[in-house]
Amino acid sequence: MTRLVPGLLTAAAAVAVAFVVHGLLPALPAMTVAVVLGVLAANLPGAGTWTGGPARAGLDFAGKHLMRGGIVFLGLKVSVMDVLDLGWVSLLLIVAVVAASFAGTYAISRLFRLPPLTSLLVATGFAICGASAIGAMAAVRRIRHADTVLPVALVTLCGTLAIGVLPLLSHPLRLSAEVFGAWTGASVHDVGQVVATAQTAGTAALAIAVVVKLTRVLLLAPVVALAGVHHRNGARALDAAGGTSSTMPPVVPLFVLGFVAMVALRSTGWLAPAWLDTGALLQDVLLGAALFGLGSAVRIGTLLHTGGRALLAALASWLLIAVLGLAAAFQIAG
Repeated sequence: MTRLVPGLLTAAAAVAVAFVVHGLLPALPAMTVAVVLGVLAANLPGAGTWTGGPARAGLDFAGKHLMRGGIVFLGLKVSVMDVLDLGWVSLLLIVAVVAASFAGTYAISRLFRLPPLTSLLVATGFAICGASAIGAMAAVRRIRHADTVLPVALVTLCGTLAIGVLPLLSHPLRLSAEVFGAWTGASVHDVGQVVATAQTAGTAALAIAVVVKLTRVLLLAPVVALAGVHHRNGARALDAAGGTSSTMPPVVPLFVLGFVAMVALRSTGWLAPAWLDTGALLQDVLLGAALFGLGSAVRIGTLLHTGGRALLAALASWLLIAVLGLAAAFQIAG
């Protein structure tokens, strides 16, 4: 545990700074700031020595284990009743957008010759809920923590891009507040980024954006479960063929079951607003620390050298999802 303390204290300090920056500049989500701080800490002279040395063990712990805790508390944001209020047609449209976004992003990533597991993580993050979904998929597929760094960087970059670009397109496209909100919720990656983008068009846009986005978040559990079944069947087939024997991975990790339990608890309506606020704060702290830990593993030089194709794939995927989300938004808010 003593090895973890320097990194965990560093992550905690970074989260505090991220909250202060968000308070001063509400358009910047605290989670995005946490990633940026992590990247800066990894690449500035002196700071990089610290994050790559004494703090590394604790930062890796944050990126992996605190991420899972944050995903559990993310469930407290999702009420099944709010989702059902959208109506079945809208729900089917959102599911279709997520499925098409996932398949399209995976295909684009492979077209740009990204490795299959990287393509899987990028597709999961872009289609569902950003870094949280990447962490969940990495756990169920037993993907190395180091291999999640690039997908998290890409999904954070493109989500941040949406905050600036989508509001600029609202007027030329003559979108109503409701359509703009639905578009934001259907196409922007992280919950905080959705809020930052949608609030530029007012409370009506923000209200529908959050519900549409949380409907996508709700799909995290079944998508991860399907991935778990597929991975388990593959491991069983490998053992049957005489390959390397391995312990069967769980169909659904415990933290995803915790996420589902929190969704169910929120949906009962039993929790007072104070408890929900506490849960939201814990989620932000845990995910902020995790994202700082992941960001602190990004080396800009390495990313520029090896990540050019990945960046092009991410931008193409971002454009695809924006188009799919806009098409669905006219129907959802119509």
